[in-house]
Amino acid sequence: MTRGPIPRKTVYRLSLYYRVLQRLRGNQIDTVSSASLAKVSGVKPTQLRKDLAYLGHFGTRGLGYSVEALCTKLVEVMGTASLQPVILVGVGQLGSALLGYDGFAREGFEIVGAFDMDHSRRRMGKIKVKTMPMEALPGFVKDNKIKIAILTVPGHVAQEVANSLVESGIQAILNFAPAVLQVPENAVVNSVNLAAELENLSYFIR
Repeated sequence: MTRGPIPRKTVYRLSLYYRVLQRLRGNQIDTVSSASLAKVSGVKPTQLRKDLAYLGHFGTRGLGYSVEALCTKLVEVMGTASLQPVILVGVGQLGSALLGYDGFAREGFEIVGAFDMDHSRRRMGKIKVKTMPMEALPGFVKDNKIKIAILTVPGHVAQEVANSLVESGIQAILNFAPAVLQVPENAVVNSVNLAAELENLSYFIR
C-alpha cells in the first residue's frame, strides 16, 4: 500500500525511475541497488529511498530492488496498468506530429480523439484518429470518461480552450501552447515550453 497522496515532484521522479527500470529489464537485469538506480536516475540515494517509500516496503538490504517487482508496482501506482484514454486539441503541425507518435501506447496512453476548429484538417502520422469539431468535445469526453488532454493550440486561445476542457470534465492537461494557464484546484496543468528549454540550454553552452 502507498503512504497516501504522492507529491507532484515525487511523481515526476517515479516516472523517471520507471523508465530506467524498463531499460534494466530490457537488458535482463533482475536486481538493482538503490545507489545504482539513483546514479542512473541523477538523484541522491537518500532521495530515491524517500520516493520509493511511497510505494510501501520494497528492497532487501544487501540485495537491492527486484527490477520486475518495482516496475509492476510503479505501473500500478502511476495508473498505467491499462491504456489511459487521452484527447488532443489542436491538429496543427505539432498536434499532427504527436498523433503520429507511436510511443504513447508503450507508456500506457492512447490518443482516442482529436479536436480542432477546422475538423477537416488532414492529419500527418500513422495513428488513425478522427478529427472532430470542438462542439463535439464535451459529449466525447463524457461518453468516453476522458480525464487527460493534450493542448497544442495557439497561445491566444489556449486559456479559453483550457476552460472548455475543464468544464467538460478534463482533470489533467499537457500544455504545449505558449501560455500560462489558470485552472481550478480540481485540475492540473503540465506545460512544455520548447523555446524556454532551448533558452535554458543556450545559457549553459555559453
